[in-house]
Amino acid sequence: MNAPRWTIGYCTNVHAGTDIESIRANLDAYAVPVRESLQTASLGVGLWLPAEAARQLSEGDQVSRFADWLRHRSLQAYTINGFPYDNFHQPVVKHRVYEPAWWTEQRKDYTITLANLLAELLPAGRGGSISTLPIGWPGPTADELGLQLAGQNLRSVADHLHDIEQRTGHRIVVAIEPEPGCVLDRAADVIEFFEQHIPNQTHRRYLTVCHDVCHSAVMFEDQVETLQAYAAAGLTIGKVQVSSAVEVRWAIMSTGRRREALEQLSQFAEDRYLHQTGRQRTDGSFVLTEDLPQIIAVDPAKIDDDTWRVHFHVPIFLSSFGNLSTTRDQILECLRYLRSPEAPAFTGDVEVETYAWSVLPEAMRRRGLAEDIAAEMTWLNAELAREAFA
Repeated sequence: MNAPRWTIGYCTNVHAGTDIESIRANLDAYAVPVRESLQTASLGVGLWLPAEAARQLSEGDQVSRFADWLRHRSLQAYTINGFPYDNFHQPVVKHRVYEPAWWTEQRKDYTITLANLLAELLPAGRGGSISTLPIGWPGPTADELGLQLAGQNLRSVADHLHDIEQRTGHRIVVAIEPEPGCVLDRAADVIEFFEQHIPNQTHRRYLTVCHDVCHSAVMFEDQVETLQAYAAAGLTIGKVQVSSAVEVRWAIMSTGRRREALEQLSQFAEDRYLHQTGRQRTDGSFVLTEDLPQIIAVDPAKIDDDTWRVHFHVPIFLSSFGNLSTTRDQILECLRYLRSPEAPAFTGDVEVETYAWSVLPEAMRRRGLAEDIAAEMTWLNAELAREAFA
């Protein structure tokens, strides 16, 4: 059930570039130095192939040439982030990242293209994973018909993945990634969707869950209870995205410290990405605010919340900075439980996904990007070794 060893890598959606030439340049500029810094024989890379790059790789012998190119640089493509379809680094992304949704043919066709490419990039005898969005963002088209179409498209993809496995021996899974505010933003939503639209075990061999630690933390889900729920529902974890959210513990702060924390937090209210904020009230109730800028102007003396958790992927080695803290400890809770006999089935694909380096406050990115990524990988590898995880 659980993989005896895990593959640890980092997600390359941190790098801008929507064509294959830019992707090669970024891997040369950043991934190769990360591998050299870690002094490892091979580095796992979670590829981000937006639609344009995927189209280019599908032409002629481009994918086999790219596979050779990766091999010569000792980079192992084992997973793909199939969530952002288009330019993930344009000045304003926000809700665009959830388009096209799973009720469209465009999303289905894109994911099939990624699966075909990954089958050519994987080494012999190895499976792979493709993480994808949690159906879409709520709206008029996210109705019952939309969910039915999404289920139909996902089942079609599963049938295609079955054909790939029969033809190549590579079991590639699509991993649905719940995210705050989306159609599926909690484990309970994912489980219900599978029960209603993916009931067949043959389809579930290829349709799995991507557990993003940051996303789960923002929703104030308990990591162990969430994974237990997936196990009880018979779902497989296709990928774990190792990520950490910003946490603000208002209940332990004076008004003066709250003012300082708000000033510090305002640096995270940037324009490119959506920063959903989970708020645990002092009475224990939960409220999700769609974007951090909507609440950042609050009077510090009138904050009636115990804790905020902000969907902003911060460096995973940080436990705190200034008046703010992080949900780093939940990373280890998640990974530790996945090693237990009670854990859900897990492919072993682990991916560090701190995509927000380019929009972090300047003080938090004083080194070069390759050095920052290597520091995250070094921290994670050390923790895994210390806990005898991998």
